Amino acid sequence: MRSLSRDLDTDVLVVGAGISGALLAETLARDHRVTVIDRRGVAKGSTAASTALVEYEIDTPLTVLAHKIGTAKAERAWRRSALALRGLAERTAFLGIRADVRSHDTLYLAGNVLDARGLEAEAEARRAVGLETQTLSRSELRSRYSIHRNGALLSHGDFSLDPRRLTIGYLRAAMKAGTEVYKGEVTEIEAHRNGIAAKTAAGPVVTAGHIVFTTGYEVPKIVPPGGHRIASTFAIATRAQPRHLWPGEAMIWEASEPYLYARTTPDGRVICGGEDEDFADEGARDRMIKRKAAAIARKLGRLFPTLDTTPEYAWAGSFGTTGTGLPLIGKVPGHNRIWAVLGFGGNGITYSRIAADIIRAALSGRTDPDAELYEF
Repeated sequence: MRSLSRDLDTDVLVVGAGISGALLAETLARDHRVTVIDRRGVAKGSTAASTALVEYEIDTPLTVLAHKIGTAKAERAWRRSALALRGLAERTAFLGIRADVRSHDTLYLAGNVLDARGLEAEAEARRAVGLETQTLSRSELRSRYSIHRNGALLSHGDFSLDPRRLTIGYLRAAMKAGTEVYKGEVTEIEAHRNGIAAKTAAGPVVTAGHIVFTTGYEVPKIVPPGGHRIASTFAIATRAQPRHLWPGEAMIWEASEPYLYARTTPDGRVICGGEDEDFADEGARDRMIKRKAAAIARKLGRLFPTLDTTPEYAWAGSFGTTGTGLPLIGKVPGHNRIWAVLGFGGNGITYSRIAADIIRAALSGRTDPDAELYEF
């Protein structure tokens, strides 16, 4: 990855070379000259920490979201998430990107947000908008998956993948279409009538028609903080033990706050995460890894007593979240040519695809029918 060493002129400057920046660059490169810049390098920020449970399910249940933003908007948001998931899978296959994509069913376990009765209402709401969902009783869950909970929802069509390989694959596709990718840090932005001048720490200036921030939890100062907060999540990976995994290897998460989430890997490990905390700084977050990893291992052990939950790897990552569980995608208020995508919560890769579609439509003079759901 080259360092930016000269002034550039481009149609769109994408700041951030993680999964969001990669999907956006590949999408925009079909219609525009695109430049991507990142101060760390490709996939070295929060993308590398992703546990990559790629689901259409939104952190906020459909029935809960309906109370927050209205039934019609909540149904649109859930449908759009399912559509984005399918689009991501199809585009990835079309581009021939090898990212260890594996299809999974998903189990959503009863918890302190939705109990067994709440899950039944949630299943009915999902089925009403065309999202096939099965309700499992306590006995069915125990007999099919050896999990002891009061109930669960079973859904289909989700997948797991390698987020770094996905990011690199999409950036390579973007570069084949003419996108340039550089290492560098944007330190100052000057807005002009016909574009943006982005000054970098090393001196070169990038002149662009539009600038899009895809910087994950590192929110630029120009973006208003209202309605968005930063949280940290923690994760472990067990040793490979393919003979001890649960039947079907469904991805698992809980209708709880905070929730536990888990999936298997191609070599038979279990990746499990949770124990979210409000973000203070990276140092404080990382000092909690050992304690949080032990707590996650205990919870996973209670869920699957025959599994060796000793962490072989443990790590932390930070992410943005909102009160609704929906991301923020669109123009930064008060700035016609400055865009940002953030607040991606638990299904960020799915939201990255939605962001790419919405911004491509806007920069091509069209209006995405669901853009209003995610505006600042």
